Amino acid sequence: MNIDNIRLKNIKTQQNIILQSIFNVVSNSTLKSTQTQQITQSLVKTVTAIEEICFNKQATPANLSRSSRQIYSWMKFLTDEVNLQLHLESTFRMQQIAKKMLIKHGQESVKLMIEFTIFALLYKGKRFGDAAHIIVNEGFINASEEVMTALVESALFGRNQDNTRLIRSFASCEEYSNVLLELDLIVEVIAENPQGKFYNLNELFDKLNCEYFAATLAKPRLAWSQIHTYRKFGHYEPARDRVVISLTLDNGSVPEFVSEFVLYHELLHKYHGTNWVQGRRMVHTREFRISESQFKLYEEASTWLEKLATGQSSKRRHF
Repeated sequence: MNIDNIRLKNIKTQQNIILQSIFNVVSNSTLKSTQTQQITQSLVKTVTAIEEICFNKQATPANLSRSSRQIYSWMKFLTDEVNLQLHLESTFRMQQIAKKMLIKHGQESVKLMIEFTIFALLYKGKRFGDAAHIIVNEGFINASEEVMTALVESALFGRNQDNTRLIRSFASCEEYSNVLLELDLIVEVIAENPQGKFYNLNELFDKLNCEYFAATLAKPRLAWSQIHTYRKFGHYEPARDRVVISLTLDNGSVPEFVSEFVLYHELLHKYHGTNWVQGRRMVHTREFRISESQFKLYEEASTWLEKLATGQSSKRRHF
């Protein structure tokens, strides 16, 4: 077998089993932590088996075929307790919305199946007889009730202009792209060398830690991405305690304070942590934005990032 294209025959079947287990759990009104633990154990067992297969072939999950790699990333993503909890809550919320909508249309007897997963589309709806299957991109796990309602209505009863606008608007925002980037980075082989061609992330961290955190912030793992990005310039992965900065910023034509600002932004995610508001994960809170604005060259750095983003895309930049 080609080491660069390891295809796992049963991985889709394993994913379907896990998706069904997740839906069964959220459909049970007496949800118990033991049920969640069983899903976690199943995910960890499958992920470990995949990693062992790759190791035995002297490869890593990055060498999996595209479809196998995506499913592995999705499973690995859900082994994180916070991600799994959010996934379960989102599946439950969407199920409740769908039930109410079906009752409203006199279709309460329809058997539902709802799954959040990683695939090329934003969402997909299937109707067959008295059954309905709603498949939604994992990027929507932090969507508002309004967006979820638009997804359910579109999947079950067809698109309309207002719902399409809501769905596409969320799909272009940071909350959506953060999930997809985290999934991508799970298998991306990153040489975790903080020394770039122009800037050293260790040195930038030490400077920022002294200046803004009174030298009290524990250093996360620091890495340059392997690719140039123009919509998203940095990402903090809590599960790995790792900050990844876009290779786009390791450039002599980009002032050092711009790279500093993006690193500072990501360090604030580590410093402030995650807040939950009405069941939604909030990372850019008021306190976060106040801290962010204290960066000494905040306006100048923001302008530079807008320039880098608009030079490549019509979409606004994201961290």
